[in-house]
Amino acid sequence: PRQMHPRNLTKVSEFILEGVFDNPHLQGLYIAISLCLYLTAILSNSFVIIATLVHSPLHTPMYFFISNLAILDLVVISSVLPKIMENLILGKNTISFGGCVAQLYTFTFSSSTELILLTVMSYDQYLAIRQPLHYVTMMSNGTCLSLMAGIWGVGTINSLIHTLLVAQLDFCGPNLVQNLLCEIPLLLTLSCSSTYLSEIMVYMADIILGMGNFLLVILSYCLIIITILKIQGSAGKWKAFSTCSSHLAIVGLFYSTIIYTYIHPSRTPLEKNNKTVSVMYTLVTPTLNPLIYSLRNKVIKEAFWKIV
Repeated sequence: PRQMHPRNLTKVSEFILEGVFDNPHLQGLYIAISLCLYLTAILSNSFVIIATLVHSPLHTPMYFFISNLAILDLVVISSVLPKIMENLILGKNTISFGGCVAQLYTFTFSSSTELILLTVMSYDQYLAIRQPLHYVTMMSNGTCLSLMAGIWGVGTINSLIHTLLVAQLDFCGPNLVQNLLCEIPLLLTLSCSSTYLSEIMVYMADIILGMGNFLLVILSYCLIIITILKIQGSAGKWKAFSTCSSHLAIVGLFYSTIIYTYIHPSRTPLEKNNKTVSVMYTLVTPTLNPLIYSLRNKVIKEAFWKIV
């Protein structure tokens, strides 16, 4: 744990975000790419949410969870990309202390909530394949709403605890955040007060939320594979596998970037390639998720043409 330093130093009122968009000659291109990413994410995720509400064939547990995933994707990209575009347009790279704390809360909430949601979606896929006759009864509307309330509740409490612990820390300089957003591990390296409690809570969250949900997802897909192998006929096996292939792609994309980033100790600054990974899970993944589901799903395509 970091030892306490004298508190007669000037407290930091803002942070400098280093990020990856640091070539001034390509500023116009960065703005255009950021705007295209944001518009694509907003439109595609909003479409998934609207389609789930208005298209009756999508009134199922799976699409209910998918629409909640779309909401979380909107939250995570909206917590990062507007600030990036503002800094690019104004030619600066700063964020206020309050803005940094707010961004940390929003990003931590969406990430931890998505971890649990992907686990529940994996279990939902297993039930749909393992017990199709009893699936509707087991995953009733009340059950889905209760699960979703619990998921959002755990994400909110987890994020609130981490944010309050970081907000009460002292920051006396330096104030360079070596990433495009404020994240807990990086802010802990910049604090001039003891970060022992925050580090303990981060490790606990990594073990309980991170590793716990990862192992549950692995277990769910092991059970899914065993169930698919027991199905008679290749057509039935392929239909069962195609049901969960989109979710498996999203799980793989999400966990690969998260694990690669957070495998580093909290005291180790993120290098350039790690910043690129941050771009993946904060900007690219929320944009790709609805496209992965939409392009491989006939029902969502039908909903699109109906809405149009």
